[in-house]
Amino acid sequence: MSTIRNHVQLIGNVGQEPTITNLESGKKVARFSLATNVHYKNTKGEKQTDTDWHTIVAWGKTAEIIEKYVEKGKEVGVAGKLKTRTYTMDDGNQRYVTEVVADEILLLGNK
Repeated sequence: MSTIRNHVQLIGNVGQEPTITNLESGKKVARFSLATNVHYKNTKGEKQTDTDWHTIVAWGKTAEIIEKYVEKGKEVGVAGKLKTRTYTMDDGNQRYVTEVVADEILLLGNK
């Protein structure tokens, strides 16, 4: 049961080219946005789509795979965990960011 604690799986389309950062330690980190869609019919029977955007962060080997194979528009599957962090803006306001830290990536589709 412990394997399903703080576990996220998403399938969606990459919203922008991944940003790859090479750290001084030699490790790589990749960041990109992922759009997931839910399709349904409203009360009038019209087709509707709701899109949610997620920030994906990947480290090490997973980041290297993203650097080589992932591009804007590509459909991917992501498995990982949610991580919330805080930071303080220049004006003193504190901000919260929730990201998906990806452990695995699955390359889907032909785009």
